[in-house]
Amino acid sequence: MRTDDRGRWPLYQSYLTSTNAAYLDSLYETYENDPQAVATDWRQSFDTLRYESVTTNRDSLPNGNVYAYHDEQWGTAEARKQSAVLRLINAYRSRGHLIARNDPLQLAITNPLEDFDLGFQGLSSEDLDTLFDTGSLSVRQKMTLREIIDFCDTVYCGPIGIEYMHISRMEEKRWLQARLETMPVRPLESAEVRCEMLKQLSAAEGLERYLHSRYVGQKRFSLEGGETLIPLLSELIQRAGANGVREIVIGMSHRGRLNVLVNILGKSPAELFDEFEGRYTSASGNTDTGDVKYHQGFSSDVDTPGGVVHLALAFNPSHLEIIGPVVEGSVRARQERYIAASFETMDRRRDEGKQRVIPVLIHGDAAFAGQGVVMETLNMSSTRGFSTGGSIHVIVNNQIGFTTSNPLDARSTLYCTEVAKMVQAPILHINGDDPDA
Repeated sequence: MRTDDRGRWPLYQSYLTSTNAAYLDSLYETYENDPQAVATDWRQSFDTLRYESVTTNRDSLPNGNVYAYHDEQWGTAEARKQSAVLRLINAYRSRGHLIARNDPLQLAITNPLEDFDLGFQGLSSEDLDTLFDTGSLSVRQKMTLREIIDFCDTVYCGPIGIEYMHISRMEEKRWLQARLETMPVRPLESAEVRCEMLKQLSAAEGLERYLHSRYVGQKRFSLEGGETLIPLLSELIQRAGANGVREIVIGMSHRGRLNVLVNILGKSPAELFDEFEGRYTSASGNTDTGDVKYHQGFSSDVDTPGGVVHLALAFNPSHLEIIGPVVEGSVRARQERYIAASFETMDRRRDEGKQRVIPVLIHGDAAFAGQGVVMETLNMSSTRGFSTGGSIHVIVNNQIGFTTSNPLDARSTLYCTEVAKMVQAPILHINGDDPDA
C-alpha cells in the first residue's frame, strides 16, 4: 500500500471503510460487553472514542483528497489484513461480472481489474495460506485467502456474471447473495436431467437446421446461437408449476418464436410447415400469407410436478417490444380473477393472484436496449394499478440484433440490460454455450 508524503493511507486502503462496518460493529459490541475480551490496541482505541470528543474548525480543513491517518493505535496488522480480505470479497460481489467467463465467442476484451489485485487491497502472496474470517460470505466462518479467492472466482467470475449490489433492499440482496453463494456446493444435475436437456437442445437445433434446408431463401428469424433458451424455458415452467403457478403468459417477438411454439408450447410441426408453404387456413377460413406465422398466438397445457400449467403465447404485432405491456395487462387481469375467486371462498389473500400467474418476456438484445416502451413498462412495474408482482425477462443475445459488427457501435452502455437497473432488478449474464449454467 502507498502513503502520501505525510505518511497517511488513502481512505479506500484503510480498514475504516463502510465495507468493514459489520466487523467493527461486532468488535465494538464485544468491547462493550467485556473490554478485556478485545486486544489492547483495540481497547485503547475504543476508550478514546468513548471518552473524547473531537471538534474541527471547518475553515481550517484543506482542499484535496480524503485520507485516513495510519496509526498503530487503530489496529494490528492482522486486523488490517482482515479488513483487506473483506474488501476483496466485496469487490468480487460488485465487479466480478466484469471478468466473468460468459462470452462463448470470446470477443469481449477484459482487462485485469486492480480491485482483484492483492497488492491493491493491501495483501500479498504470503497471505494466501493464512486463515481469515469470511464475514457474510455464505461458507464456513474461517477459510484461507486462497480458498476465499477460488470460491469467489467460481461464484462471481464463472459462466454466470451477476449484478445485484445495486439493489437497496437489504433483505432482497441477502436472499440473492445466499442463493448465489451456495451454488458451488449444490449437487450436479442427475444424468436423467442432463439427458433430457440434451434432447431439448437437439430438438431446438434440429428444427432450425430443417427449416434452413427445406425453406431456403425464406425469411427466418432463427434461434441459432441461442438454443439454450429452450431448456431454460422448460426448466422455468416445471419449477413454476412445482411452486404453485397455474398460468404463464409469454410475450416475445420473431427471434426464436417458431422454436418456442414447437418445442415449448407443443405446436404441431406439420401445422408450422403448412404455414411456410402457404397451406394454412385460419379458424375464420382465411388463408394467411406472408410472415403471419411469426404473429400467431398459441396456448396449451403442460404437466408439471405441481399440476397442469396453462401457457399462453401472446399474439405478436410487428412493432418490437410493444407486446410487453400487453402481456403485463393480461397477467394483471388474470391475477385479479384469482383474487376475486379467493374472496368468494373467504380466503381473502391479496397475493393469491401474483402467486398463480406470472409473465415471461423474451427480448432480443437490440430491442431491449433500443425500444423506449421497455423503459416505460418497467416504470409502471411497481405501481399499485399495474404491478404484477414481478416479471421474468429473458434476453437472447445471439449477436445478430444490430446491423453493426461491434456492440460498441450499437449502444452507449456496457450491457444491453442497463435500463433494468432503474427498478433495481437483479441481472444475470449467462454463457449461452453452457447449458448447466
